[in-house]
This record gives sequence, structure tokens and C-alpha cells, in this order.
Amino acid sequence: MSGGILGMLKSQLIVKLPAPSQSYAGQTIIVTGSNTGLGKEAARHFARLGASNLILAVRSLEKGEAAKADIEQSTKCSKDAVKVWKLDLSSYESVIQFAERVDREVPGGRLDKAVLNAGIVPDGWNTFEDNEAVITVNVVSTFLLAYLLLPALKRTASNFNIRPNLTIVASEVHFWSKFPERNEPEGGIFNKLNEKPDKFSQPRSFERYQVSKLLEVLTVRQMAERSKGKNGSDAVVTINSVNPGLCKSELASRNSPLLLTIVTFFAHALLARTAEHGSRTLVHAASQGPETHGAYMSDCKITDPSDFVLSTEGHAVGGRVYNELMAKLEAIKPGVTQNL
Repeated sequence: MSGGILGMLKSQLIVKLPAPSQSYAGQTIIVTGSNTGLGKEAARHFARLGASNLILAVRSLEKGEAAKADIEQSTKCSKDAVKVWKLDLSSYESVIQFAERVDREVPGGRLDKAVLNAGIVPDGWNTFEDNEAVITVNVVSTFLLAYLLLPALKRTASNFNIRPNLTIVASEVHFWSKFPERNEPEGGIFNKLNEKPDKFSQPRSFERYQVSKLLEVLTVRQMAERSKGKNGSDAVVTINSVNPGLCKSELASRNSPLLLTIVTFFAHALLARTAEHGSRTLVHAASQGPETHGAYMSDCKITDPSDFVLSTEGHAVGGRVYNELMAKLEAIKPGVTQNL
């Protein structure tokens, strides 16, 4: 069963993912969190396959420049193809400034693909901006950036007669999210997520990561549902989410509580894909057409998300999450939600 233990073992141990092979010549592509791990390896594939403008959106410019040099050396891509731009998802202002730079500086105003990969695993209770840290980074800032990039993606669709892609990197861990906050009264989900518990234990910390990935899957489905137009016509930008599987990366090691670090060490040793292998799923999802609009992708194919996401309750909760999140985005950048 997709999302179950047996399904996960099959995916991790048996499935071989196809290596990306199509050309990205002439395309402008953004990959967030691309100085390491999955993001860096996805960016390497785009560079190897001829992307004309590849933007590494990173929190650390120094690490971004090191990633750029490594990608250039390994792919022999054009020296002016890869750019390193500052993006800190813990700051709404940084997200806004990054999107404004996209509008100003991408050649010809063309943006073909945005792979929103950056995220964190909480290592305790912290707050960024007006939310608990993982909710700010993985959910609010991620979708703030998505909405801010939509005008450029839509213009590209119109001006170049192509269908751009917006891909959110989610995770299979959304299957195991308990998400008790969904039982809060109308308008109270994010408020409850922002209540500091008496003890933010190691298991509670990882549960918060699971919740953030569930919120991503729910929101992508809501965005797709709402972007088809009043007359039912297809949207001009493909919006999907992707599960890269369990991969060897620095995500857990740099942010995780001790228990999760230990569990991750043994899981990685037995099950984990390399970052390069997992990154193939990101490139694949970002290269698909309208048939994947709103879809959850795994193992380079459309896959059912969790039973909860597919349920009547899940759809209703998704609508509530979406409405609350849109209110947050409007408070940060008035008018941004009209970009859909």
C-alpha cells in the first residue's frame, strides 16, 4: 500500500528511478535549498541538461557559491548559467525581496520552473516571524514564495507558449501525521499550532515536521482546485507536490533532536537513497504536464496521498487550512493571494 511500511520498503529498496534526460536549454529554473542534498543534486541535473539560467536560492551565500563551483566543475555547464541568490525562509521580507529580484532580473522575464525544496526539521521549540519555526519555513514562507512567483510563471506561459511548473517538495511522512489541531474551532488551526506545549519532546518535534508536510500536500491540492478558472478551464501553470523518499541528506542531521538523529542514522544505513537518486523525483515532478496538476508524486509517478488527504474530512480540513493560510499571506503581502 502506498505510504505503508511495505510500500516504503519497496520504494526504498527495489524501485530504480529514471535518470533525467530531457533538455532544459533556454529555461530559467529556481531551486530553493540548493546548496546541499536533494536541492543541490536536482540543480546539478538541470545544469547538466542545459538550463540556461539556474538560480540557487540559498540562505548562505558562501555555501551557495561552493555548490555553484561544484556543479560547474562536474557538469561543465556555461559559467554564466548558475547564479546564487539569497533566500532566507525564516524571514518574510527575505522572501519578498527574492521574488522582487526574480521580476527584475530573470532574462526576458522568463521563469519555467520553481522547485520549492528548502525546509527544516525542528530541533526544539523556536519561533520565526509570527509562527513556530517549522510552520513559518515549511508552510507559510514556502507558499508565500509560491504565490509571489506565480505572476512570473503565468507571464512565461503567455509569452512563450509553454506550461511552467511549480513543485513543492513534500514527504511521505505526511501519512503518519496525527494533526490533532484539525479539531480546533473554525479559524483556530494555526493558532493552535503556535501554542507552545509544556514539553516539546523529541517525538513531538518530529510530529511537527510531519504536520508541515501534510499541510503542504493539502494546500497544493487546494491551489490546484482553485486555479482551474471559473469556466473550468485548465490552469496555465502546473502545481504539484513530490515525495523524494528517504534520502541521505543534511536535513535531519543539521536540525534534528538527538533521538531522530540516531533513528535517522540507522534508517539511512539500511534504506536511504543517495541524494542524487532522490533528486530525480524533483526533476521529474518539475517537468510534468497538466495531468499532474494538484497531484502528489512519488517514485516518478502520480501516487495517492494519505487516506486522510483523500477523505471527505481531509478535503474539508484542507479547505480550512487553505483559508487560514491565505489570510496569513494577505497580512504579510496584501493582494498576493490574487496571483493564483
